[in-house]
Amino acid sequence: MSDWVPTTCMRCAVGCGHMHQGTDIGYGINIVRGDSAHPVNQGAACARGIRESKNPNGKWLTRPLVRRDGELQQTTWDVALARTVAGLREVQNQDPDSVTVLGSGQQTNEAAYMLGKVARGGFGTRNYDANTTLCMASAVTAYYQAFGSDAPPCTYADIDTAEGHVVWGANPAVAHPVLFRWIRRAASENGEIVVVDPVQSETAENAEHHIAPAPGKDLALARAVLAHIVETGRVDTAFIETATTGFDALCGVLPDVETAANDADVTMADVELLATTLDNRTLIYWGMGINQHVQGTETARALIDLTLATGNLQPGGGPFSLTGQANSMGTRICSSKGTWPGQRAFETLTHRRTIADHWDIPVDRLPTDPGPGPVGILETNPDAVWTVATNPVAGMPDADTARKALEDAFVVAQDAFHTETTAVADVVLPAATWGESEGTTTNMERTISRVRAATDLPSGVRPDLDLIATVGARLFPELITDPSPDPSAVFDEFTALTEGTVADCSGITYERLEKEHAVRWPAPDEQSAGGYRYYDDGSWSFPTTSGNAHFSTNRQRPLPEPTDDEYSLMLTTAREADGYNTGVRSRGGTSGKLVARIHPDTAALDNDRAIVASRRGSVPVRVDRDESVPRGMVWLPIHHPATNRLTLSDRDPQSNEPHFKQCAVQLIALEAEVPPTNDGNRSSIGREH
Repeated sequence: MSDWVPTTCMRCAVGCGHMHQGTDIGYGINIVRGDSAHPVNQGAACARGIRESKNPNGKWLTRPLVRRDGELQQTTWDVALARTVAGLREVQNQDPDSVTVLGSGQQTNEAAYMLGKVARGGFGTRNYDANTTLCMASAVTAYYQAFGSDAPPCTYADIDTAEGHVVWGANPAVAHPVLFRWIRRAASENGEIVVVDPVQSETAENAEHHIAPAPGKDLALARAVLAHIVETGRVDTAFIETATTGFDALCGVLPDVETAANDADVTMADVELLATTLDNRTLIYWGMGINQHVQGTETARALIDLTLATGNLQPGGGPFSLTGQANSMGTRICSSKGTWPGQRAFETLTHRRTIADHWDIPVDRLPTDPGPGPVGILETNPDAVWTVATNPVAGMPDADTARKALEDAFVVAQDAFHTETTAVADVVLPAATWGESEGTTTNMERTISRVRAATDLPSGVRPDLDLIATVGARLFPELITDPSPDPSAVFDEFTALTEGTVADCSGITYERLEKEHAVRWPAPDEQSAGGYRYYDDGSWSFPTTSGNAHFSTNRQRPLPEPTDDEYSLMLTTAREADGYNTGVRSRGGTSGKLVARIHPDTAALDNDRAIVASRRGSVPVRVDRDESVPRGMVWLPIHHPATNRLTLSDRDPQSNEPHFKQCAVQLIALEAEVPPTNDGNRSSIGREH
């Protein structure tokens, strides 16, 4: 029997420790279970994490591919890498910003760091993203504006001591099952769960209370609650005076409570319920229902304002954004996407000089801002695009437009599975997935732990870090001196860059992780680990210009695309239980029919076949009549490759995050069988595990 290998589950961002056992013959994982020695989950695991870690159903890539005469054909690594380097170099020589690099929260910290180093320090391009702009950018921006630093102040330890749990615009029962078990357990012992969601989600079904605001009107509801708290004298005046700035300015622009409640389409009883919950020590959790909105940053700020005004920024309470991708937090601190490693600002020359000195390159090669995010990047019609562990053809809003931009570019797609993006690529580089990779990852509460390989790789597959370093060394030998670096050396290079910063990881090493399994940052030395942020022995300190936390003064604005007589229904998108990003690891290589959940009163059809159409495209669906979806709404799974043909590319002006969640659609009845959704003309080449 193969040895048990401790690692970290990469199905979501909870960061559960797993034990993997490789197969005795061939390649692959034979058995997966929770790791009782891991401090994050202490042996807990969810069925999806076990199933998809052991046997992801995506169609495996087994050999490099290059496009010849319009078709992807198998080739050697030498040919594929030569084609990659030549194509990227040609565009780089013309204009560095014509090269786009798209990474992902599906990489290890080491691979993400290396990709950012090549993108920013090699190409010098502004047009780089790590996928966090599609899911977490609004939360990130809100944290920076309120506290001067990214990442939740609270940790998993605060769940057990909280007396209230407000889950707002998130569905952790589906997206983060182990985390939701902890929330339910804590609530059953001391407190209640209040869910704020237009849909009666699986989380709402397991909560004591469900508040259903109008789609996209969460900011109006948050302001109604805060105005009610102020009117009824329930603010924490001592905390506000000691630790915050801007409360008087906020009070000056708060709306009338009933007017704001009407705008959100909730009752005053709903407003009072949330206010009463916040009278106690309460955690507010939020997710994509807040972030993926043109006012995502402002709404996240409003939720933070609620915790500040009520004194709930404290152990056992606070604002807790639930990270989307498995290693989204890691890419935020190490990938040079929104900041340089250690949350060093792009705009600050001294920070750029620090990075340039560490990388031994001219400082003027480094961009002076983080760039426009993936939607803005593709709007520039780049000449070359290198994607790593991401699927923009399916994952971008207004996906037909995104596909056209990639079809017109030289595309290198690096992934473990066939995707809609590999189908349009000029070069496909087969990469290792979880269970096959070495490195580290960072979960949503800032905890770093090891990712380890429990199986060998087929000869046609290489780890992400190895591929990125190989391409980088051929293009920029002065920057990347080792084409096959050891992951621990890359990790040490990254952590050294964070020393002395607010996201200090310099006290974390592979040797320490071997002993302790997991360490939460900030960890400036080998004896320290992060706890509740900004709080020490009853006093508060924030890395802002004032030294205090900042309130905001934002109010609800109209949706970018309201319904009208022609497009009379409101589309929303969300995760489904078995959806994994764009589904390539959970839908068995075929997308299947797109299922639209619609209230029976809205789905006045003779059968279950229909077309959902927006101003950008139309898709065939099978209708699931579901009373948990409000009347006038169409619910679609965000990770199905057809869904984003409908969604809006409008963006939050502060975070650049797209408005995935609400757009106007119409439902067209069909009498004939719906044709299969276009699945991107996938290759049938596979790999047995």
